[in-house]
Amino acid sequence: MASLHFIYSTMNAGKSTALLQASHGYRERGLETMIFTSSKDDRYGESEVVSRVGLRSPAHTYSESDNILKMVHHENEKNELSCILIDEAQFLTKDQVEQLGKIVDEMKITVMAFGIRTDFQGELFEGSKYLLAWADRLTELRAVCHCGSKATMIVRVSEDGTIMRSGNQVEIGGNERYLSLCRKCFYSGAIGS
Repeated sequence: MASLHFIYSTMNAGKSTALLQASHGYRERGLETMIFTSSKDDRYGESEVVSRVGLRSPAHTYSESDNILKMVHHENEKNELSCILIDEAQFLTKDQVEQLGKIVDEMKITVMAFGIRTDFQGELFEGSKYLLAWADRLTELRAVCHCGSKATMIVRVSEDGTIMRSGNQVEIGGNERYLSLCRKCFYSGAIGS
């Protein structure tokens, strides 16, 4: 039975690796998948999902104005799809999360969305907010804070290592800009060495 999954975590928990592994599992059994990633995240180039451990796969990009339901309908006419996998799902809009629900309910295709729950100020991203509310299954991937506790928060740091508490919600970056912390270290500002 098709279902909508939201797999979330802070940074460095293996979301992209898990997405690529899930796609491989389907394809190894002769089942077609369709992978999406946000056009906002171009750290590794466009139209590709890349994990920090070196795995990579071509992907369709989506922007805030794209109709993912139509894109999936079009691809499904050529190849019967078994699973849709979305990387950087925090960047989805409310309408796009509704479209994912229609892919599951009307097209009977499983959707697995992978993303970050909250931004560097502890606020929910729009896509994450609606996935948390509407997904059939929620899975949290574990990341570890420098103190050894479970990391549940993300901080943005400046080039000199200072924690930034204000700014645009979206600023693309990797380990040089963001750190995953437990709640205690997030609020105290302890970022380790």
